[in-house]
Amino acid sequence: MKLSIYQIDAFAENAFEGNPAAICPLSDWLPDAVMQSIVEENNLSETAFFVQSEHCFHIRWFTPTAEVDLCGHATLASAYVIFTFLGYKEKEIKFESKSGLLKVTNKDGLLVMDFPSQPARKCETPENIIQAFNVTPVECLKAEDYIVVFSSEEEVRSAQPKYEALKHLDLRGVAITAKSNNYDFVARFFAPKYGINEDAVTGSAYTQLVPYWSKVLGISKFHAKQVSNRGGELFCELAGNRVSIAGKAVKYLAGEIEI
Repeated sequence: MKLSIYQIDAFAENAFEGNPAAICPLSDWLPDAVMQSIVEENNLSETAFFVQSEHCFHIRWFTPTAEVDLCGHATLASAYVIFTFLGYKEKEIKFESKSGLLKVTNKDGLLVMDFPSQPARKCETPENIIQAFNVTPVECLKAEDYIVVFSSEEEVRSAQPKYEALKHLDLRGVAITAKSNNYDFVARFFAPKYGINEDAVTGSAYTQLVPYWSKVLGISKFHAKQVSNRGGELFCELAGNRVSIAGKAVKYLAGEIEI
């Protein structure tokens, strides 16, 4: 069996920026074990598979170790593939997913994702997080991930966490964040329990970060930066119980796999 595959750099204007994702369009779903084997072979933080139906696309996301409920950068990359390579003529793509209905539009040169907001609630900082970063944060919250607020952008940029400590947390991962002079806020994201020590750009984390920073800063529109080694810029907006997350994408490769 031959399958098309694309590798797309999401939240990037040029190759080797942003977060790479592998995208595999399917006519029908493959067995889960086969999809997981493809993901392991790709060896990227996320691979997305989608199947088109009459009115929408059904999408699933996998890390090298497990399927996840939501992934932003692989959704952005999937939309880029659909708009750019699959002859899709509509202005909006609808994805059915484990996290409900997701929408992506192509607007003013940006791919704009419409995701459900995931407001985080305050919590005690887990001891594993204190040990991993060797710091007591300003604040800690939790939703799908832990949101850990640092006192400065420099603390976020210079953090060198102990990944083994983060592997034993009960949630998906940890986003560390702080206010920024050049952006509204900066962030980094770590999910070692899913085989991702540090993720380059994590779209889904902004469904939690945006509601938090909206309360702190008193604004609803944000220009954010994920300050990983590759880095990526995101343009976000909170609208009620939804968060729009926008960015650009570029093709790194298009090819074919045989299984």
